[in-house]
Amino acid sequence: MRLSIYKLLACLSLACVAGGSSFAQTESSAQAELIHFGDLIEVDVVGSYDYDWRGTITPEGFLDGLDYVSEQVYALCRSEGEISNEIAKQYGKILRDPKVVVRILDRSNRAVAFVNGAVRAPQRFQIKRPVHLNELLVLTGGITDRSSGEISIFRPPKLSCTEPKKTNGEEFVKASAGGAETINIRIAEILRGDPSANPQILSGDIVTVSEALPVYMIGGVNSPQQIPIRNQLTLTRAIATAGGLAKEGSSSIAIFRREGRETKVINADLDKIAGGAEDPVLKPFDVVDVPLKGKPPRARPPVIESHQSSSLSLVGLPLRVID
Repeated sequence: MRLSIYKLLACLSLACVAGGSSFAQTESSAQAELIHFGDLIEVDVVGSYDYDWRGTITPEGFLDGLDYVSEQVYALCRSEGEISNEIAKQYGKILRDPKVVVRILDRSNRAVAFVNGAVRAPQRFQIKRPVHLNELLVLTGGITDRSSGEISIFRPPKLSCTEPKKTNGEEFVKASAGGAETINIRIAEILRGDPSANPQILSGDIVTVSEALPVYMIGGVNSPQQIPIRNQLTLTRAIATAGGLAKEGSSSIAIFRREGRETKVINADLDKIAGGAEDPVLKPFDVVDVPLKGKPPRARPPVIESHQSSSLSLVGLPLRVID
C-alpha cells in the first residue's frame, strides 16, 4: 500500500495537473460569468441614479430588493446580459428606452469547495480558475494510508450552475430528485490515468476521500496498531502488517468480533494455519488479541478507543484560494 501511495503522489504532480483540456477551461469560464449565490451585483440604468441598484440574490435566486419592477427578477445561474434585458423590459413600462447594464462586482463570496477525509491536510478552497481533482489532492498533501481506495464528490444543487453528467455511458454521476449529485471515483482509476476519474471541482463541491474501516491488533505483536481493511484481510496478513509476533507473543490467538449486542470469540492457531488450516478473514472492527506466553487468555473483550479522524469540521478547515 505504501508503494501505491507513493505512486499516487507521483502521478498527482503539477505536470499531471497541466493536462486539463481547453474545452473544460472554456466551460468553466462560461460558468464563472453566470450569477452565483454570494455574488455582489450592480444594476446601472444609464443616465439615472434613481433606478440604480446594488445587492445580492435571495436564497430563492431572485435579485434581493430591486425596486420599480412588476415581477421579481430571477438571477441565479443567468448571465449579466440576460438580466440586463429582463430589467430593461420591465423598466420600459415606466421609462423611455432604458439602457440597463448589469455587472457582477464581487465573486469572492461564492461557496467554497471542501476536501476532507483520508488526506494529510483537509482544506477549504475558494476556486477562481479551472481546477481538477488531482490538483486539489496534491494541495492537501496527498492521500494517507487510511484511505479505502474510494473518493466521493457531493455537488449541492445550484451552487455551481452545472447539469448532471454521465461519462462513457456509465452512471458516473448520480443525481438525486433535489438536484444534488454524487460522483464516485476509485483511486485505482486515477492511477491508471482515466480522464473520467479526474473531474473538474466546482464551487460548493464536497470531496471526501473515504477512510477504510479498521481492525485492531493488540497484545504480543511488534507494532500494536489499527489496520485499515482493503479487500480481504486475513489474520496472517494483519499480523505481518503489525510487525509479526513479538518474542513473548503466543501463536494461539483470539479474535473478538461484535455481532449485534453480542461479542463472538474466534480462536485461531498460527501453527495450524502454517500447516494448512484455514486463515480467518477479518471483518471491520475485529479486535485481534495475541496473548503473551505464560499468561491466561483474555476473558473479556478489550475496550478499544476508535480512531478519531484527523479531519476537522468542514467550517473550521483552513481556506486556500485557487487563482
